[in-house]
Amino acid sequence: MTDPASTTLKPGAETFAHLGRSVAAIRAELGTDPVSVDAIRDPAIYELEREKIFRRTWLKVATTSELPAIGDYKVKDLPVVDASVLIVRGKDGVVRAFHNVCTHRGNKVVPTSDAETFGRARAGVVTCRFHGWVFGTDGPLRSVPLEDHFGTLDKACLGLREIACDTWEGFVFINMTDPPEQTLAEYLGDFGTLFGGYPYAEATTAYRYSTVLECNWKVALYAFSEGYHVPTIHAGSLPGFRGIEHSDFKLIGPHASSTIYGLGMEAAASTAECARVLHGSAAHAPHPEQVPPGINPTRRADFQFELPNVFPNLLIHLAAGCGYPGMAFFTHQFWPLDHGRTLWEGINYFRPARNAAERVAQLHVNALHRNAWLEDTATMEDTFTGIRSGAVDTMQLMDQEFLIRHAARTLDRYLAA
Repeated sequence: MTDPASTTLKPGAETFAHLGRSVAAIRAELGTDPVSVDAIRDPAIYELEREKIFRRTWLKVATTSELPAIGDYKVKDLPVVDASVLIVRGKDGVVRAFHNVCTHRGNKVVPTSDAETFGRARAGVVTCRFHGWVFGTDGPLRSVPLEDHFGTLDKACLGLREIACDTWEGFVFINMTDPPEQTLAEYLGDFGTLFGGYPYAEATTAYRYSTVLECNWKVALYAFSEGYHVPTIHAGSLPGFRGIEHSDFKLIGPHASSTIYGLGMEAAASTAECARVLHGSAAHAPHPEQVPPGINPTRRADFQFELPNVFPNLLIHLAAGCGYPGMAFFTHQFWPLDHGRTLWEGINYFRPARNAAERVAQLHVNALHRNAWLEDTATMEDTFTGIRSGAVDTMQLMDQEFLIRHAARTLDRYLAA
């Protein structure tokens, strides 16, 4: 029998009732004045962002599903912090992060040619190809060729340099500060509680897209942070758009979110057939009841999705509404390469398909998202060109663009700290 005193109850909707805010409340807190574009066009501000934001906040760099087995690793190069990061599941099953740097001469232990590299460490070790130094997947230096030829060599102090690493709901985060100013749980705060409990980790089928955009990273972030553009930019990929309601605004420390309700879009015949396939499966049908209780707390039937923004550069599109063909979510992440270049990454996540029909249906949904993302990314370089021209000094923001206003204000606070 379970001891009632030791049972942890899942927070109910009433726990988060204070987070949902009206348009009037959001206007009162964030204001309605135009927002300066200086942080987008000024290269000096970008250098401050690198030090005061990207080196100090928690950054999502992987998912645990990318590292399912002991020895699995992922290397992610992060030019914004001048680092190559090795994320690896050790023999004890723990996911850790290290600088992908050999402590002999500074070479990369795992060579990389792309922003992300995947592999598996054999026998629980990784070996630097330059001179053969061997490191355990838990960090220590295991062996050195011709060790007796070194005058002094304290192997105990020459392990891989560890980076603070923690997980939330299957997402792997790192923090470049040693030690971090906050734990990941403290950094996420109420956000981590509010959005916890959704079966993210069950969606292990992932379709990835990425491209390098000639724009500042915030131009890309802001373009995906509002729904005002849907009727115009997505008239081609989403022609049956019937309108949405943007409400239940939430400000949670540096993070923010909003709920999208409404009629959604009229589905094309092919999309409707794919929806029928997925809705006929218990695993893939929409499950509004699995949405955390603080989201769509009244369980409105026209709930479409939630749009959480994890500062500084992660968006999660949490879909479980009637308009979505199957349990799914997707993420966008925006990695600065320099002041005017950004690596955008979009990932669709699904539960694994059980048969060919479900796989085809998922591929169709994935293609719809891909087409919409192509439309989104087509605007960003033009936006950056226009802002750099000096023709405008401010952004005029409406209510549905509150995530932009909040992110800009949060950025200003970090830069002023």
